[in-house]
Amino acid sequence: MERLGTVIGLGNDFQEAVSLVQLADALGYESAWITDGVGRDAFVVLTAFAGATAQITLGTSIVTFYPRHPTVMARQALSLDEVSAGRFVLGIGTGHRSSMETQLGYQMGDAVAATREYVDVLRQVFTTGRAVHHGEFWNVDWSYPIPRPRQLKIVLAALNPPLMELSGEIADGVVLWMASDSYVRDVVVPRVTAGRARVGQSLDGFDIIAPIPVAITDDVETAGAQLRTGIARSGSQPFYRREYLNAGFKEEVAEMDALRARGGDPSAAVSDRLADAMGKVGSKAEVRACIQRFRDAGANLPVLRPIYEPATERTLREAIGA
Repeated sequence: MERLGTVIGLGNDFQEAVSLVQLADALGYESAWITDGVGRDAFVVLTAFAGATAQITLGTSIVTFYPRHPTVMARQALSLDEVSAGRFVLGIGTGHRSSMETQLGYQMGDAVAATREYVDVLRQVFTTGRAVHHGEFWNVDWSYPIPRPRQLKIVLAALNPPLMELSGEIADGVVLWMASDSYVRDVVVPRVTAGRARVGQSLDGFDIIAPIPVAITDDVETAGAQLRTGIARSGSQPFYRREYLNAGFKEEVAEMDALRARGGDPSAAVSDRLADAMGKVGSKAEVRACIQRFRDAGANLPVLRPIYEPATERTLREAIGA
């Protein structure tokens, strides 16, 4: 079976999320991913998922690292990996400047340099149980008290080319968000390849993880409106806006900006071309064809992101062939 993961949405009903990850586990999905935002803590959630599942890999996509000292992150990751019997993948990222600086009061500085330092500390802890690092962002001289050297997989959330290259250089994979298939092919793969080449590595064993917003449903109108709303909402953030521009959707971005400025609904500017490049709402055949487009573009781990709650279970079952 070709590799396929899924995002597990964390709505108001946590037990429903547990049921969905159990379903994904039973259906044979390779991995289940959650995002650590302003709601439930990702490590607590995945600990619950680990106890409720048998074989599915569990990953964060992403945990923002500025609020967590790298030694704290290392302890949490090693603990969760132990609890899950080696099924954990750590996905980290910088987060949006509006969240980190305006809401939380952190000064991000050079995000690429900060990420490089952070991963250096994690790698040292994972490899030897000890980290010594004196840099611009973190100063660490620390040992993990429970000897358990293990090369945990680290994947970096990267929306812009410099971080994509850094992912190729220092990480085991890159995790995307709201990326079109053309963006994967024309921007992500070349940039990651350049980063890998910098350290004498090919793409072999490197994961390009692409969450794809999808719904297998007969209610195409309602689900399609949700897809467009999500695209427009993300387009208000600078990282995603730049991503859309780099993927060739300049007209759509300009119209979304204009509608926001007038107090209108920016989702009205999401063209069929943009919506179809990001994901798919429709039949099983249409969604599977969308997944294949992302595979062909270079995403060796496509990840379903069900966006229409009434069709979540159907989407999970039919997308994988159950």
